[in-house]
Amino acid sequence: MIKLFDKLDEVIIRYEEVSNLIADPDTINNQAEWRKLMKEHSDMSLVVAKYKEYKNALAGFKEAEEMLNEKIDDEFKELVKEDFVNNKELMAKTEEELKILLLPRDINDDKNVIVEIRAGAGGDEASIFAGDLFRLYSRYAERHGWNIELMNMNDSGAAGCKEVIFTIRGNGAYSRLKYESGVHRVQRVPATESAGRIHTSTATVAVLAEVEDVEVEIGPNDVRIDVFRAGGNGGQCVNTTDSAVRITHIPTGLAVSCQDEKSQLKNKDKAMKVLRARLYNLEQEKQNSKVAAERKSQVGTGDRSEKIRTYNYPQTRITDHRLPITIYKLDYAMDGDIDDLIDAIITFYQAEKLKNLG
Repeated sequence: MIKLFDKLDEVIIRYEEVSNLIADPDTINNQAEWRKLMKEHSDMSLVVAKYKEYKNALAGFKEAEEMLNEKIDDEFKELVKEDFVNNKELMAKTEEELKILLLPRDINDDKNVIVEIRAGAGGDEASIFAGDLFRLYSRYAERHGWNIELMNMNDSGAAGCKEVIFTIRGNGAYSRLKYESGVHRVQRVPATESAGRIHTSTATVAVLAEVEDVEVEIGPNDVRIDVFRAGGNGGQCVNTTDSAVRITHIPTGLAVSCQDEKSQLKNKDKAMKVLRARLYNLEQEKQNSKVAAERKSQVGTGDRSEKIRTYNYPQTRITDHRLPITIYKLDYAMDGDIDDLIDAIITFYQAEKLKNLG
């Protein structure tokens, strides 16, 4: 508890320093530094406000405690007791919230995301499910007022897609979606199944943080760029010109294709964004592997190889296997209403981090 307050005192001191710096004319003239400090100030303001709430509750608790030791009439004493209990509960609640706010932040939390969805086992039904997941995350983004940009889509013969890659741009997109990476499983009767048998199919979801050029350096000799004619549904220009682009990163063998735009240049830019995100993610995975103790202490890591969630249509339920947690509102969830599920997952991982911090 003492360590917590020591840390909070450090935050308050730094908050006051930054408050003075962002008002300094020299800092204002340096826009890059000013924006960096404003971001730091905004992040700390949540901690400062919560700490103020805690101290107000502590003051009320002490005042009520002192009054209970005095001679007061019974009716007033009941009111003071109620105040004493309420402030004690508020102190406990805000203390836990402060611990979470002081957890080391993921440096990617404020970034936009690139989402990659691919059909897995299950043939046409897997492609249909991949399309359903694309709609789910698109509707989720719309509910939050985030923007969606399609990067690449590989249609299947069925009413779905073998692969779809898209960007979601919005405040805190990565912080909300980063635990969605993994294998998603669906159990339902396909429209093509005449006997009414339940089939199991899968799709993989990868959520990558969108990165700037300066964060991942790619040399001109590190990539091979191939152009080809786009396939699938599209207009005359898309299907009759060599507008599609495939970029291969030679050192790693990673390859990214993009054919959504009519312009070869735009497809190249989009493909490079996806490639940077994948290389950044690859480097992060290497760094995370060095922290084996932390990963072993987690029930689930969100790796793509793990089955993280099952969507069961006959029982109208979704089960997340990492917690585990089951919710019975499948129709709403498939329409993008998954905040309750995501909140539970974030809370779970926050609790795991608090355990690891001891």
